Amino acid sequence: MVWVVVPALDEAENLRILLPRIAAELATFDPTGRVLVVDDGSTDDTSKVVVELMADLACLELETLRHNLGKAAALHRGFRRALDSGADVVVMMDADGQDDPAELPRLLAAIDAGADLVTGARLERRDRFVKRTTSRLYNRTTAWMSGAPGRDFNSGFKAMRAGVAEDVSPMLYGEMHRYLTVMAHGLGYRVAEVPVEHHPRMSGRSKYGLARFWRGFADLLTVRFLLSYEHRPSHLFGGVGLASLLAGVAVLGYLTALKIGGATIGDRPLLVAGVLMVMVGLQLSLFGLLAELVVHARQQTRHRSTA
Repeated sequence: MVWVVVPALDEAENLRILLPRIAAELATFDPTGRVLVVDDGSTDDTSKVVVELMADLACLELETLRHNLGKAAALHRGFRRALDSGADVVVMMDADGQDDPAELPRLLAAIDAGADLVTGARLERRDRFVKRTTSRLYNRTTAWMSGAPGRDFNSGFKAMRAGVAEDVSPMLYGEMHRYLTVMAHGLGYRVAEVPVEHHPRMSGRSKYGLARFWRGFADLLTVRFLLSYEHRPSHLFGGVGLASLLAGVAVLGYLTALKIGGATIGDRPLLVAGVLMVMVGLQLSLFGLLAELVVHARQQTRHRSTA
């Protein structure tokens, strides 16, 4: 069973046109499939339009959030509902009409061919110059820092197996939805891209500005940390702390030798730097041990709950 999850914020006019097209396309390859619109606290008639369309589209469902929680939270809610209803494949699409429902069979064909997550890559963007430029820089930075294959990580048009949706949904908060491909790749799933047609926005305006690039970079660091050090935080904090501690000891040892030789070291900035490096090193090392205790306690709780 295929579930198409469409997060929407003030997209009433677009959904009136887009949802019948998605439903018609879905019916051609999965008559039991469902289309779920997650209204992320819209202030327009988004929910009203969906309810009206539900009278004619039997596959259409609606989930309404009380206030705007963000796209990641909306996707998390949609993924959970799809998985709880027995979805085998979960598809996510934007509600602005830039993703073409006619491309759905191509994404699902890539899933059938062995991929666990497939991204509809918008290689020819129909957006403003600034948005295209920042997106290109974002994609290159993400590929370099994460090591994940891909050219369009930020595409909101993706299809994934239920197992992938189950594993990545706990990390869907803030603006982490941009890194679903990175998450899946980091968890060992096979990821792929399929070039898709990208259309201009039907109506309305984009909900994202230039600030999303800087927020996205901060989220990328978070994802990188979670995938690499979630179960071994002391390797990061302890390693950096040990390096700082050894550097501080070396500096203080050098100053001690100068002091023994009769030199004055009390007014040297190097003395302050050495003491600071030792203190920071000790704090980071202890922080790493505390983080390990948290991880250990969490693992013990999981083992008890599954026993």
